[in-house]
Amino acid sequence: MIDGITDFVWWQLILVALGLTHVTIVAVTVYLHRCQAHRALELHPLLAHFFRFWLWLTTGMVTAEWVGIHRRHHARCETPDDPHSPQVLGLPKVLWEGAELYRDASRDHEMVERYAHGTPDDWIERHLYKPYNFVGIVVMLLIDVALFGILGVAVWAVQMIWIPFFAAGVINGIGHYWGYRNFQSPDAATNISPWGILIGGEELHNNHHAFPSSAKLSSRAWEFDIGWMYIRLFGLVGLARVRRVARAPLHDQAKSVIDVETVKAVVVHRMHVLADYAHEVIKPVAYAEMCRSEHHCKRLARQVRRLLVREEGSLDASSRKRLEAILGQSQVLATVHRSRKQLQQVWDRTASSQEALLAALQQWCRDAEDSGIKALQEFARSLRSYQPAL
Repeated sequence: MIDGITDFVWWQLILVALGLTHVTIVAVTVYLHRCQAHRALELHPLLAHFFRFWLWLTTGMVTAEWVGIHRRHHARCETPDDPHSPQVLGLPKVLWEGAELYRDASRDHEMVERYAHGTPDDWIERHLYKPYNFVGIVVMLLIDVALFGILGVAVWAVQMIWIPFFAAGVINGIGHYWGYRNFQSPDAATNISPWGILIGGEELHNNHHAFPSSAKLSSRAWEFDIGWMYIRLFGLVGLARVRRVARAPLHDQAKSVIDVETVKAVVVHRMHVLADYAHEVIKPVAYAEMCRSEHHCKRLARQVRRLLVREEGSLDASSRKRLEAILGQSQVLATVHRSRKQLQQVWDRTASSQEALLAALQQWCRDAEDSGIKALQEFARSLRSYQPAL
């Protein structure tokens, strides 16, 4: 057996491999994703270049290509123009062939140029990282073999499959197919788990699609975003500066009227408003309507709730047909469903003046209070308390 410089046993090599891949996922989530693609934070040039160099060694990815593909994904999410939507291409395709989809998309130079504005274009990017991106992974192989001997090939192989599988496959695949949702974003993004170390916080994918420009991906108190932990640590030593973080809305329970400030808060925090509507209106009404005589009413009510909170455009034919049948059987559920769509229309009027938005929200609240549905009436009254975040 060929020995390397180090004298690690097998379990130490496993820890080393996990440590090296962890650095790579931190580089992807902090540098490529949150800093470059969404401009949610700024990194010190030394740290930013370390991440660029490390990604050249461990992935061969070009910053401009990754950013362009990811921004295209957000701009055309769950459509045929999305580079990697499991809703369009199927989960197996994205899960197992995510790297191939990335390479195919990167060949669309016009698309990359359109979406990758603001990415590094200095001398080393033009003369090394971009034209010779494959050289980095060869250098990494030589380093691993020099350090760990023949077993360094195994360490290198783990490094090479980590991002293609976890980022291109798991996050882009399962993260748009299965999991829980805190927010009703117009796409199919889900949170795969409430905590994660292997994929750097990227498992909180629904939170990210609800607030793409936020440097922090966790939303609930029990969710752990390890990428955000690193950003905070980098900030403490002057290596990072956070630009944007999604904030929860403020509430003033003493407010009794809906004014322009209320409208601003509702529009800015519309994802929280819809989440509150699902929890405070749809959930109790679905249970009340479906749990009268059904033996498995709670399970049925949960299924109904999932149909009611989803965007109708994202439902398949069978789900849409079932939703129509449910709404036809319950006038109360039909009213709640219609009110949710009408509430969304308030902030969809992007060209409207503040006065028009204010009048629309006030009218929505009057209609909700006249509905005779207790949960809807209480929610309409609670909207008055919304205040813009400081």
